Order: sequence, then C-alpha cells, then structure tokens
Amino acid sequence: SEAMAADVMGLAFGTPGEKVISVLVAISALTSINATMIVGARTGYAMGRDWRRLSRLGQWDGARGTPAVAMSIQCGAALLLVGLGASFGSGFKAMVEFTAPVFWLFFLLSGVSLFVLRRREPDLPRPFRVPLYPLLPLLFCASCAYMLWSSLSYVSSQSLGGLNAAWIGVAVLASGSLLLLFLGRKDGGEAQSVP
Repeated sequence: SEAMAADVMGLAFGTPGEKVISVLVAISALTSINATMIVGARTGYAMGRDWRRLSRLGQWDGARGTPAVAMSIQCGAALLLVGLGASFGSGFKAMVEFTAPVFWLFFLLSGVSLFVLRRREPDLPRPFRVPLYPLLPLLFCASCAYMLWSSLSYVSSQSLGGLNAAWIGVAVLASGSLLLLFLGRKDGGEAQSVP
C-alpha cells in the first residue's frame, strides 16, 4: 500500500480514522516544508553575508521580509530534485532515499557540535540552557546515529539511473566541499545582526 498509516487507521477506526490520519500526515508534511524553506533560505542568506563571493545570497528583501535571492535559489534546487526524481520514475521516494543519509549526518553533526563548542569555549555566555544536558543531547545524537545507519543500510540497496543511491548522496556532499574550497576562508569582520 502507498498509504499504510491510513490503511491501519481504516482497519481500526473505519473511514473517519483514515481521514484523520491523512489530514495529520498532510499537516505534518506542510509544516516540514515550511520549516525547510525558512531554514534553508536563512542558511543561504547567512552564507551570502559570510562569503563575499556569495554576497547576492545575502540580500534581504525588506518589503517581503525574506532573503528573496536565497529563497529563489533554494526553490530552484528543490524543483531540480523533483524533476530528477520524476524523470527516473521513482519521484519523491528517490529524493528521500538519496537525501536521508546526508540529512541524518548533518543532524548528528549538529548534536556533536554542542559538545565540541562547550569544550572549546567553556566560558562563553550561554543565554539558552539545554535541558537535561548532557543526557538529552546524547540521546539526540544516538537517535541520529541510528537513523543514519538505518538510512545508509536501506539506501545501499537502491539505485537511480544505474548508480548506487549512497554514492549519489556522497557526490552531492562532495560538491559542497568543492564549493567551500572555491570560496576559501570566510570574510573577516564583526558578525552582523540578522533580521
């Protein structure tokens, strides 16, 4: 089945159960898309402010209150992924398979960075205290590590256009590393406030 949750809810609670879970899944997908758009565009915006060569990404549209250029580029990249997924016949499933390992790797690295930064800069003021530190961040990192392992295990058996899906994810990640080498070091100067 393409909609397993709806099927299970249909068996347990009938048609109303199917409809409720379908609406909840749709709401979850829309909120995830919204969060991804906001975070992705803000990341591009910050890159534009940090690296002179990407300064166009750092342009803020005051009328709309958004980083319009960064958001447009992110939308273009998303449409490219959708087009690639659709052209190989596996659509959204292919995008999830190829991006999930990278997604979980970066979540894991974000969690690990909390420990690294606390060790490197112990005297830095921290206006936000992580609840149940270090237990909660350790649990988060362990969950991300498991999800990374699980997604790599699954993706290693998948292919797109004859290429192993795991290698496609690695190639995308490597292209970002090449871009970083091209950009060189961050531009110096004081950090500026971000709208």
